[in-house]
Amino acid sequence: YDGSSDLHVGITNSQGVVYNYDQEGVHRACSGWEQCLCIPLLQPHLWELQQHWDHLLEQFSQGEAWLPHRYDEQEHNCYTYALAFINHILSRQGKRPLSKGEFTERFVMPQSRKASRYLTLHQQLAHSDFYIVPLPEEEQ
Repeated sequence: YDGSSDLHVGITNSQGVVYNYDQEGVHRACSGWEQCLCIPLLQPHLWELQQHWDHLLEQFSQGEAWLPHRYDEQEHNCYTYALAFINHILSRQGKRPLSKGEFTERFVMPQSRKASRYLTLHQQLAHSDFYIVPLPEEEQ
């Protein structure tokens, strides 16, 4: 990713299927997201929510709001879909919803910064005649 195009956003179920929304509606993808940036949303202590996550995601994704004709590249897109699901979960927990800016700042930007630093370092090493050799197991 070079920073010059929009990113696509999705939410996974417990089996790793990525639910994502575009001009054709909601998709459920088992592959194609291998180079994605993962942002953990559930804390380990939320066992009850983890048990219902898949059902809630499927039910939410079948809502009329996510029909193909409602898609708008700027106002009703994959990011809107993901944030709306997150806010749906928060409302079920009695918590206030997150704005786009707040979600981006608290969750997306920290992970993006980490990924950017990693990719920059990787590119510098790759173009500087360096290579990385894994340590033998006994030294790890």
